Amino acid sequence: MTNPDFDVLTVGNAIVDIIARADDDFLVRENIIKASMNLIDAARAEHLYEVMGPAIEASGGSAGNTAAGIASLGGKAAYFGKVADDHLGEIFTHDIRAIGVDFGTKPLEGLPPTARSMIFVTPDGERSMNTYLGACVELGPEDVDADVVARSKVTYFEGYLWDPPRAKDAIRLAAQIAHDNQRQVAITLSDPFCVDRYRGEFLELMRSGTVDIIFANDAELKSLYETSDLATAMSLVKDDVTLAAVTRGEEGSIIVTGEESIEVAAHAIEVLEDTTGAGDLYASGFLYGLTHNYKLRDCALIGGLAAAEVIQHVGPRPQVSLADLLAQSGI
Repeated sequence: MTNPDFDVLTVGNAIVDIIARADDDFLVRENIIKASMNLIDAARAEHLYEVMGPAIEASGGSAGNTAAGIASLGGKAAYFGKVADDHLGEIFTHDIRAIGVDFGTKPLEGLPPTARSMIFVTPDGERSMNTYLGACVELGPEDVDADVVARSKVTYFEGYLWDPPRAKDAIRLAAQIAHDNQRQVAITLSDPFCVDRYRGEFLELMRSGTVDIIFANDAELKSLYETSDLATAMSLVKDDVTLAAVTRGEEGSIIVTGEESIEVAAHAIEVLEDTTGAGDLYASGFLYGLTHNYKLRDCALIGGLAAAEVIQHVGPRPQVSLADLLAQSGI
């Protein structure tokens, strides 16, 4: 077994976020499903870019944001994700490397271009994502660096990867390598609509032991088990995975294992600006704690700390050092 060099390897869709504010009338007018991730084609992406207001560009993608959070906490993170050899690809590559994440996936030459997500933030802080996957669909088994997987304590991937078909093969390969090296594998369920699309496959990943840990919000977990009752979903998930971390917004989170259920309060915030990246950063804090031998309750507290930072500004990645916040927190 190789000695681990990385705390967490994250695998996901490499996306540049284009973020603008909008009101609910705009969402209705443009037929955008609020507070969800909507997959769009190139023509739709071009249209939304034309009609959106002033915007900022920020490297994003769920698993990329999680890697960024781990690095900000002082952890060692690696990332697999596919960009094209174009302007947005250069932005993504620069940003993720600049924050200290190991990123060596070979860029795609030619089309399709680097993925982008038009994100509309409404006054209540909710984000509605409209994602053109572009080069992400080309992520495949050849992009799995077996040495990096073997050297990572946890391999974490986003449920959104089940949309581009070849990524499934890449994830199954990475999971096999991880388990061959006595490592853990984690998934974030990503979105209730994503769960609706792939419920059977996600449950198979969990029940087969391909996945050891899941991250979900309450809506995603209830969707997974097709129930309106969170307690019922909680009772079912503990039999399917070793560990589940379930977020509930301002109500905090619940950690579930086969032996216990731990409720942890959310961190207080001054203002809710933008929920983009909240779940991603929660996962980064939790996984940082888990790979640094914190107790589960403290892992959840670190996750809440990271999520609280990111929702108080526009953009999906930390704007201050999470390591400094953690040092000040007393956790």
